Amino acid sequence: MVFRGAEENQQMQKREKSFGIQMLSVQPDTKPKGCAGCSRKIKDRYLLKALDKYWHEDCLKCACCDCRLGEVGSTLYTKANLILCRRDYLRLFGVTGNCAACSKLIPAFEMVMRAKENVYHLDCFACQLCNQRFCVGDKFFLKNNMILCQTDYEEGLMKEGYAPQVR
Repeated sequence: MVFRGAEENQQMQKREKSFGIQMLSVQPDTKPKGCAGCSRKIKDRYLLKALDKYWHEDCLKCACCDCRLGEVGSTLYTKANLILCRRDYLRLFGVTGNCAACSKLIPAFEMVMRAKENVYHLDCFACQLCNQRFCVGDKFFLKNNMILCQTDYEEGLMKEGYAPQVR
């Protein structure tokens, strides 16, 4: 196998709960739109459009952490009548699992590495014999559900006489 970089722990189970955020420039000759958050007219130079509604930049916030969603990214998430940032959506509703190396819980929002069906913390994704960490592009081997660096794998080949299979 070749280490290609971190991927996110779990994809959201229901993609339809993710919505885009657009930043629009207010045209001076148009009637001011009402903000879905505070109900006041939007007289700012820019406004946000999300969930088919218009928002002041300060009014479109995550219900948990209060971060401004227009600054955090171009996506917001909704569930249980809450508007959430990605991190809080995954924290509240994401699927968690256990690391194949240390058996500790991996929060749904944490970056992970995968090797076949195994999932690892980034810090745990290392050769399980010499603890060498892998860099992007490094080869690693999965033997009896253990992650091995090329050196340890080849030493095992010589000792056991098994045929090499790069994955």
